[in-house]
Amino acid sequence: MLHTLAAVFLPAALPRDGRVAFWSPDGEPLPGPAAAEEAVAPGTPGEITVVRGHGAGVRSRTVPALLLPLAAAVPLLAGARHDAAAHPATACWGAAALHALQLVARGRLLPGLTPTDHDAWRAGPLDADDIAQLRAIAAAMPPEAHATPLPGLRPLQLPEPEALVRAFLDAVADSLPRTPAAEHAAGRPFAATAPQHLPHAREWAAQAAAGMDAGVRISLRLDLSAYELFDESEEGGEARQAAAALVQVHSLADPTLVVDAARLWAGEGDEHFGPRARIDAVLALRRAARVWPPLGRLLEREVPDVLSVTEEELYELLGPAATRLADAGIAVHWPRELARTLSATAVVRAPAPGSATDGTPFFESEQLLRFDWRLALDGDPLTEQEMDELAESHRPVVRLRDQWVVVDPDLVRKARKRELGLLEPVDALAVALTGTAEVDGETVEAVPEGALAALRDRLVHGPVALAQPAALAATLRDYQLRGLAWLDLMTSLGLGGCLADDMGLGKTVTVIALHLHRAEHRGHTAPTLVVCPASLLGNWQREITRFAPGVAVRRFHGQERSLDSGPGGFVLTTYGTMRTSAAEIAARRWGMVVADEAQHVKNPFSATAKALRTIPAPARVALTGTPVENNLSELWSLLDWTTPGLLGPLKAFRSRHARAVENNEHVGNEEAVERLSRLVRPFLLRRRKSDPGIVPELPPKTESDHPVPLTREQASLYEAVVRETMARIETAEGIARRGLVMKLLTSLKQICNHPAQFLKEDRPRLTARSGKLALLDELLDTILAEDGSVLVFTQYVAMARLITDHLSSRAVPSQLLHGSTPVPERERMVDRFQSGEIPVFVLSLKAAGTGLNLTRAGHVVHYDRWWNPAVEDQATDRAYRIGQTQPVQVHRLIAEGTVEDRIAELLLSKRALADAVLGSGEAALTELTDRELADLVSLRRPS
Repeated sequence: MLHTLAAVFLPAALPRDGRVAFWSPDGEPLPGPAAAEEAVAPGTPGEITVVRGHGAGVRSRTVPALLLPLAAAVPLLAGARHDAAAHPATACWGAAALHALQLVARGRLLPGLTPTDHDAWRAGPLDADDIAQLRAIAAAMPPEAHATPLPGLRPLQLPEPEALVRAFLDAVADSLPRTPAAEHAAGRPFAATAPQHLPHAREWAAQAAAGMDAGVRISLRLDLSAYELFDESEEGGEARQAAAALVQVHSLADPTLVVDAARLWAGEGDEHFGPRARIDAVLALRRAARVWPPLGRLLEREVPDVLSVTEEELYELLGPAATRLADAGIAVHWPRELARTLSATAVVRAPAPGSATDGTPFFESEQLLRFDWRLALDGDPLTEQEMDELAESHRPVVRLRDQWVVVDPDLVRKARKRELGLLEPVDALAVALTGTAEVDGETVEAVPEGALAALRDRLVHGPVALAQPAALAATLRDYQLRGLAWLDLMTSLGLGGCLADDMGLGKTVTVIALHLHRAEHRGHTAPTLVVCPASLLGNWQREITRFAPGVAVRRFHGQERSLDSGPGGFVLTTYGTMRTSAAEIAARRWGMVVADEAQHVKNPFSATAKALRTIPAPARVALTGTPVENNLSELWSLLDWTTPGLLGPLKAFRSRHARAVENNEHVGNEEAVERLSRLVRPFLLRRRKSDPGIVPELPPKTESDHPVPLTREQASLYEAVVRETMARIETAEGIARRGLVMKLLTSLKQICNHPAQFLKEDRPRLTARSGKLALLDELLDTILAEDGSVLVFTQYVAMARLITDHLSSRAVPSQLLHGSTPVPERERMVDRFQSGEIPVFVLSLKAAGTGLNLTRAGHVVHYDRWWNPAVEDQATDRAYRIGQTQPVQVHRLIAEGTVEDRIAELLLSKRALADAVLGSGEAALTELTDRELADLVSLRRPS
């Protein structure tokens, strides 16, 4: 609490008896005795006289104050120095207290006598920096800090701030040496607390007082002129002189005054340095000899002017000795032309000029890259001959390019063994991108040269703009064109890359455009292999047919599989098929391999990931919305497939990058993150819907049909139901026929949803039985990884329950709303979803098609089709409505080759007709002829 009061120093006849008074300029009462507990010793309540402004003049008044001795006041003042609540006067005296403590710590103490011949320490000698600090404190003092008038003077006169600060420094200097440990020295001058009267020491005191603002320090100036004649080939004998260290004497009070010791001892400079200069210089040399013993040789000489320095001692001065001397206040001055800018950098370069600067030849060549140390002087590389000369030198200082150069022994070792070995091209690229390399367990700076530097620049600066392929039947958005240009750059260099866009940004169409661009502009005719989950096969085939009409596409999956797509076509396969048929696939020549939903191979030790690595290709592209889900090893797995070897072995990657980045408490975490970012950034293109450059390009609502294949069980059930029911329909008429048609359509839709729904199983096994459920898992994994929320609509409550049971088994938070849900619970469900507590909301179409506001959802999934466009739109509008601030993606799951597929085609191609014909749902289909109905419901196998 005392620090909030104003402080003022009250000098005394004995400096150590001075006190600090704390008082209130605002007239507020002083704190009680408890405030003294802040100090080392209790304060004494009292009064002081202060002078304050009054109208046009001044007047004095007596105010209450708390008086503290210096031993108690100094810690309190030092603590108030940086306290925002401290009074400005107290903060200023806090700065003075810190300055006083620093002077004592540096040994700036001089013994002397008071005017009454009593012993007293004073602060000194003060150098120019000390005096500047004293004056700065005095200049900053507010009136309250020196408001006590000088005693016995009329009219009243306030002390000058600078003189008062100086008296305070002396008072602290006189207090601190008199510690309790010195109390046993009672009666000894300058040790005991009690004053000691020394009337016979006046002459000595006068000399000491003369040094108060005088005093000297010393420095060493190195002369290397004899070093040029030094023959390092000589061996044996005594230690030979390598240099001369000339002693220089500096004035503490005036830093511009400097003289060689030889001249000072010859009598020059006495008028400037004073009669004690030589004594002080010898004392300074004695202190310096404790830090660096060779200086002790000067103390044996009558004139301590020049020290002969051996080569070993020169090494010491270049290293630890100079640091110790500097800490003791003794500078070492080297010749002006001495250069300390000799540096070493690890350099990676091609062994011969003319290596490829672009394209796959750089990485497919078996030519290794040289990895060497390169030494430079002031940034200018040394020639091989100069490095040879340096390697042969055994001196701490050498003459190089007409100047003295300090040589670090470590640099000499690098000059001698400057060949660090050879690097694989991909390892060299990693060094070029990070700017660092591991050498003997140490991370050092490394730079690329030549072809490697050109490649690094291309990757860092990014691709040039491209026009979309002429054969693409779509108009790419700007960010998709940028993605195309980036993929073209990476694949043309033979590097590969990972396109990690959010769901719905068009990764598929971008890759199709890349395939067409490579055919048009790069002359690639080999087919592209796409590996994806089985649930996405149909989507890929539809998208290729839609956006690249005329380009052949084949599936290598199921019973009717084919690897023959013809030149420039696509082959689609699943991760499971690829795993079991890797050898057959690897035997074919591929122009590009694409891994969609590449998080399926994030475990590098899985059989699927190992099989994928066996398929050779000059270009590899990974597609995923979640490049890292759990740890950085997943990122390693993706990029080690797209660009094998880039990140090194997994174990080394974990130790060098992943652990440091993943551990937030790791020292140097930010540096590790930046190093990994420089390495990974060129190979990973990550875009989110929320990115400023993408949001304006996205439509408010995007609708996508997702064709999914039936499982073998679904296909068998589907065909059996069609066969049996169609036989009965052909012999039925009227209402009976219409009833059978409705039953057929309902059964087929349930089979498309999940066999367990059609079979009405009580405790069904849900996984691996439905293509739709598998695709729903894929969609939800991606949506939830992007922190999204989703509505899942189905017209069947039974299917909704199966979905929520399945999600519960996968620990996916979800909730179900249907027609029997009570109104209060319905409202609670809406609140939980809108707050983000539950990200997956499963709803029956009839119960939730209207009346709900669910703008938290950025995705809407129609698990099955109502076949009435208006009903589906109403359900979608639960999310796509006023209040929605994000684009909405609508996903319709369609079992391909089924009645759902045929109805979807009708809805897509003839929406107006569908609105009229299907306005009442499936009922309109009961009027079809047997032949039309058979064509509608028969199962068509994908080609």
